[in-house]
This record gives sequence, C-alpha cells and structure tokens, in this order.
Amino acid sequence: MVVLPTGAGKTHVACLAIDDRRRSTLVLAPTLDLVRQWYDVLRATFGVPVGVIGGGDYGVEALTVSTYDSAYLHMEHLGDRFGLLVFDECHHLPGPAYALAARAAVAPFRLGLTATPERADGRHADLDALVGPIIYRKDIVELSGAYLATYETVRLTVELGPGDRRAHDEARATYRDFLARNGIRMSSPSGWSDFIIRSSRSDDGRRAMEAYRRQREIAFAAPAKLDYVGLLLERHRDDRVLLFTQDNATAYALARRFLVPIITHETRIRERSEILAGLARGPAEGGYGAVVTSKVLNEGVDIPEANVAVVVSGSASVREHVQRLGRILRAREGKHALLYELVTANTAETFTSARRRDHSAYR
Repeated sequence: MVVLPTGAGKTHVACLAIDDRRRSTLVLAPTLDLVRQWYDVLRATFGVPVGVIGGGDYGVEALTVSTYDSAYLHMEHLGDRFGLLVFDECHHLPGPAYALAARAAVAPFRLGLTATPERADGRHADLDALVGPIIYRKDIVELSGAYLATYETVRLTVELGPGDRRAHDEARATYRDFLARNGIRMSSPSGWSDFIIRSSRSDDGRRAMEAYRRQREIAFAAPAKLDYVGLLLERHRDDRVLLFTQDNATAYALARRFLVPIITHETRIRERSEILAGLARGPAEGGYGAVVTSKVLNEGVDIPEANVAVVVSGSASVREHVQRLGRILRAREGKHALLYELVTANTAETFTSARRRDHSAYR
C-alpha cells in the first residue's frame, strides 16, 4: 500500500507500477466518476484499448478498470485473468462484500492507494492480507508547499438565536432523557444500534428519535451558519469555493438561498461534469464561483481550481474531514488553500468537530 494525500500523485505511482510489472492489470475504484478518470488516464498513458466494467459496461482488456461493486459481482470470471490488481481508495476494500473481490483473485502483484487507510470499524487491519503492508506514507503536512498547495484551516463558532437555542435544548433533553432511562450509552460500539431498536418500540422512543433528529437539524443548519456562509461567499467572490454539508436538505437550502449549483448522489454524471467544468472556468468566464455538495465530492474528484472549502456540517469521521481538505490542496502556481469549519456552539457538533480534527493536518 502507498498512502499519499489527494493531489500527491497516487495515480502516477500506479501507472509506474503497471509499466514496471508489464502484467495484465485490473484497476478497481469505488465510483463511476473515478472509473472514468482512470479510463482516461490509462488510455492517455499507455495508448492501448482499456476495458471498462461497471455502469452498464462490460468490456475486458489487458488493461481494465472496474467499480468495486462490479468486480465483486464478476470476479469469478475475472479472478484468473489479471496479474496485477490496483485498488484505488483501498480503505473501501475491507467491507464484507468487497473483500471477496480481492480474495477471489489470484493476482500475485497488488497495489493499494489511499490517503486515509484507517477505518472506524478497525477492519483496516485486513488490508495487510488483502493487499499488502504499507510501504510508503506521507501526510498532508509533509507535502504542503512542495507537492501540495500551502493551506490553513479556520474553525468558526456560531451562536444559536434565542428561539433556536430553546428548541435545540428541549429536543436534546428529550433525547438524552430517553437514553438515560433505557441505559443506552452512545459511546459504546452498540450504542447507536441500541437506540434505533429501542426507539422503534414505543411512542416515547419515537419521540426521542424525532428529538434527536431535530437537535441535529438545528445544529447543522442554524440560521447563523447560513448567514456566515453568505459572508464567506462574499469574501471569496473571486475564488472557487466548495460548500460541504452532512445532508442533502442543508445542501439544497444553501443552493436555493445563494443560487449556487448543487451536486448530490442524485445528480447525473453529465450534469455533474458540466457543473465541475463551470467551477473550473469561474464566474469571469461564464462559470461558477461556488458549488454545494453533501458527500459525493468527498473523495476521488479532481478539482484543481478549487482553493476554498467551507464545511457547513459533517460527521465525526476523520477520513471525511481530511478528504474534504484534500479537495482544495492540488497544487497550482501561487495557490494558497483555505478551509473553514462552521461549528454551532454548545451543541453535540462541538464534540463532533473535535473528533474529526484528530489528524496531523489540523494541528
């Protein structure tokens, strides 16, 4: 495995490995966007036909790129056809289904590429057997300024208005009271599952689940946050800005309020490509100055023009937070990247922010 941040040249490393081994090669990637990027790179680099498996295509060549989903479904017919496997974003591989794709292949040469191999469920330990050990690793802080853009991160705390504070605290009290009465500890590995099961068994539980969702909704999309986004968009009106949210509802609210294009999992590939091309052009050339998204741009999308990211809301995942930073770090001459993180004061989001910033890139 080779662990490098976004923009540091993982794809180039893979092409060098393919050229060095000169074996039939299957590249696996988690999304169709990445499959398309690999298809273009492999054709341009090697000048030979490249097969594609996934998204309705099934063509096998000596160089082939596939989604993890399709490889899992077809590996019984592919497992003995390739001498080298390249696993892009290989942290996806240890899942129960995807791991079978690796185990069903006989390829003696394997290369795993990722910026963040660690998984919350601890299954990254399986990567040694599925791919191989980490042989090279560089983090963002080691490459910033040389191979990646210089950057800074700014954490901004926003306050709830009196009405939103009252609604948030009431909802959180209802939710916390249910946890206490049922002996549920959300910090335990089974905490979330226990809450889902018990909340479905009574009206009291369903009210607790609704209260949980309500307090998160208020924290994620507080009016003060949206006002702050407006200030940041004005401040960076000459930059290329990515707005990240935890959920589609907040993303659509931002898109409507600030009249910026939105990309979600429902956005078709062609429309997504057109939006990202518009962001690359920028408003001066009839394009866009900002794009809002929920999670689909977290990984694997090349947006070298983007230099500002605003995390309006997100999960506690360290990987997700590092991936969002990585979207704006691809080096360009004179580029300095800036990531803003908006956090609603005195809510669970404060703890979420502390957990996801547990990485050297934020210290």
